[in-house]
Amino acid sequence: MSTTDVIAFERGLFIDGAPRPLAGESLCITNPGTGEHVGRAASASAADVDAAVRSAHAAQPAWARLGYSARGEILAACAEAFEAHVDELVPLLVAEQGKTIREAKIELHKAPDTLAHYAGMSKEVRGVSVAGLAPGVDGRVIRRPLGVVAAIVPWNFPTTLLCNKLGPALLCGNTVVAKPADTTPFTTLRLAEILTEAGLPPGVLNVVTGTGPVAGEALVTHPLVRKVAFTGSTPTGEHVAALAAKGSKRVTLELGGSDPMIICEDADLAKAASAASMGRFYNCGQACLAIKRVYVMDSVADQVIESIAAKAGRLRVGIGSDPDAQLGPLHSRAQLEQLERQVDASIASGGELLVGGRRPGDEALANGHFYEPTVILDPAKDSPMAVEEVFGPALPIWRVADLDEAIALANSSEFGLGSSVWTQSLQTSERVAAELDCGYTWINSPTKVYDELPFGGLKASGYGKEHGSEAFDFYTDKKSIVVKRTL
Repeated sequence: MSTTDVIAFERGLFIDGAPRPLAGESLCITNPGTGEHVGRAASASAADVDAAVRSAHAAQPAWARLGYSARGEILAACAEAFEAHVDELVPLLVAEQGKTIREAKIELHKAPDTLAHYAGMSKEVRGVSVAGLAPGVDGRVIRRPLGVVAAIVPWNFPTTLLCNKLGPALLCGNTVVAKPADTTPFTTLRLAEILTEAGLPPGVLNVVTGTGPVAGEALVTHPLVRKVAFTGSTPTGEHVAALAAKGSKRVTLELGGSDPMIICEDADLAKAASAASMGRFYNCGQACLAIKRVYVMDSVADQVIESIAAKAGRLRVGIGSDPDAQLGPLHSRAQLEQLERQVDASIASGGELLVGGRRPGDEALANGHFYEPTVILDPAKDSPMAVEEVFGPALPIWRVADLDEAIALANSSEFGLGSSVWTQSLQTSERVAAELDCGYTWINSPTKVYDELPFGGLKASGYGKEHGSEAFDFYTDKKSIVVKRTL
């Protein structure tokens, strides 16, 4: 698919194994880097959502009866087909999301890896046997699928965040109705076609595109939906949880983050600075697990601050389809304006602007939502950069006197998603990992998420786990069975 092909893209919903013609209300999708029209997608009504959910509900019993091994084989075929179509999907993801070609390729190679990972776990899902509950009486605990899962996915990583849910949900015998963000529908719609062509039975994966207040709420409140898996902002997640409470639906929430990085005196400072730069500016800083606050020991602060600021200043800002671009646009005008407010207020609070802090002056970027990579030193501890989730390419750095201060400041946030510490001391790293209030801590490592490890947050960052075998607990119900061997 060429860039020219993308610009006229028009798609309806994907229900019961087939795309539907575009009809009724529609969404107009634009390229965040150029402002150009990408295409139109359906804006689902409550009736459309009902059709998708009923399709998933009808398909679920047969899908569950296939068993883990057969479902694993189908997931493996889906992963292989997905990987084979990456080159087709790259320009589509770049056009609707805005990210660079390199970042799109990274995302689109990671997503099928997650499907393949869960396909490989098809023989690892086990129940429990309890012998001798009483004379002649044994017990078993089995896992049963929940039924129809609503997978609600944001715009920053449309395919990886979807596959985080698809992998365990489908392997466990559930069917899925996915709702991508209303600004990034196309890659998800095409992916549903690819997976169905690879062997996913009709109705096992349906896609409804549309707005949160209409399509999203209809999906979350539908009586046949038994589980809602949501990734997005904390305020929206709390609203979703409240809606899902009616009907006692299962819910997992992967919400916002303000991830701290602590850099100690004995750290490999060059690697720590590189990890901070990559962790903050990847995907234009639009990631829940981005490094959003850096606390560096005063004795080594000058070297670290200089290195991070220099790296930020060298990043090439450009339209996602530019192969030389290293930093694409923010996804929306509202996102850009929010970032400007946060940066300006943090500088006004006493922060020192080291690099960036404005929109680029390049006329070629004037129609996009671009912002220069920005580094601010020592803004006030109650400034927006310190207390809010900052979803953009701006990094605050604070000097700290010791580890106690660093841990206290790191934990002062309402969020608790990820964190990292850089030190050569085993004692220091173990203490920090144990005391930070978050669901994930990297020690001397870039902030890469692994399918093998459970991922999820604390506090305002949500609850429940994705990835790892722990994800099965959130897509199955454990049922107790008592067997009396003799009458």
